Amino acid sequence: MRKRTKAREYGLQLLYQVDIRRANWRDLLELFWREHEAPQEVREYSERLVQGTAEHLPDIDALITQHADNWDLKRMAVVDRNILRMGTFELLWVDDVPETVCLNEAIELAKRFGDAESAKFINGILDAIHKAHPRPAAAPNPPAA
Repeated sequence: MRKRTKAREYGLQLLYQVDIRRANWRDLLELFWREHEAPQEVREYSERLVQGTAEHLPDIDALITQHADNWDLKRMAVVDRNILRMGTFELLWVDDVPETVCLNEAIELAKRFGDAESAKFINGILDAIHKAHPRPAAAPNPPAA
């Protein structure tokens, strides 16, 4: 399994625990890493995803709610909700990962950890968020003087 794929898996597990326990993500890190051995790169990217998701959570939840027609965020499956949260963060705020990779990785997480309909559900909402809120284009490099 690729490092970033594994990092997303761990990120989802951490966000799931934060959601279920209603805890601060920082409070769970030490215990989580004691139970899950991972290379430093994997740990760093997992923590980047979790921290970013936590920092942008009000905006992320508003976007999910806006694009999840007839779905209340609290009534979504915990796994689906956290895949959507992490996927939205990565899609909109992580510039070094192409949007298509963000979408595909979220769908793969849904296939692995969600129920039979999770992948379609995740795909529909993240695709709608992506279309309505494209990532700002990187500024072009100024011409050489």
